[in-house]
Amino acid sequence: MVANLAQRRIQIAIMIRTKILGIGLPLLVLAVGAHAGTFTFMTAPGATESGGNPVKAAASVTTGDGTVTIQLFNLLANPTTVAQNLSDFAFSLSGTTALGSLASSSGQEINVAADGTFTLGSTVAAGWILSSPATGSYILDALAAGGAGPEHTIIGGAGIGGTYSNANGSIAGNDPHNPFLNQSATFTLNITGVTAATTISNVIFSFGTASGNDSGGGSTVPEPLSLSLVGGGLLTLGLLRKRLPRQ
Repeated sequence: MVANLAQRRIQIAIMIRTKILGIGLPLLVLAVGAHAGTFTFMTAPGATESGGNPVKAAASVTTGDGTVTIQLFNLLANPTTVAQNLSDFAFSLSGTTALGSLASSSGQEINVAADGTFTLGSTVAAGWILSSPATGSYILDALAAGGAGPEHTIIGGAGIGGTYSNANGSIAGNDPHNPFLNQSATFTLNITGVTAATTISNVIFSFGTASGNDSGGGSTVPEPLSLSLVGGGLLTLGLLRKRLPRQ
């Protein structure tokens, strides 16, 4: 009887240790592999461009090993003027010195007709230019030399009626400014020295088809995914460890 009981305790210990390996350790492995940090930025509440028109934009910036992925969003629906369109995004990266390169970009084209109706086009290269005016500082700009501007500024969504009913002549039927990019665009940058620990600062959103129409952006830094996974893995290991029978 004593021998059978001891054997059973050994079997239970082996089974629980297997659960530890099967649940806790994979979480820790995922944490080690989560080499990315994500930062979000938005224009301040009540932000306006230089002409006094309201603007509302956001950016999601993800840093990884040698890469920066940026998603830009124009959140202002039914704009009145092209001055409310997003055309430039400036930012700084900690601990980087390389200019880097724009590996890829994309956005969906949209043409707004003179009556405010619109036609969606294909997803194409954004046509924005990456530059670095100072060490660690970067600008994505539709209006830079060689860029697509004054086309391919990012316009917000249509109004409640499904049209750009507020749009004036700088948007509706304006051939030099059409096509726009429909509400968002995505950019992938290759920059030597960037890691998941790289931080983002000095964010500036710019609007319209003239340089210098700027608005700053506050930041929200969520808890890194890797820390959540580490915590989950360690918690699992701790809870299962308590269930191990004493030998």
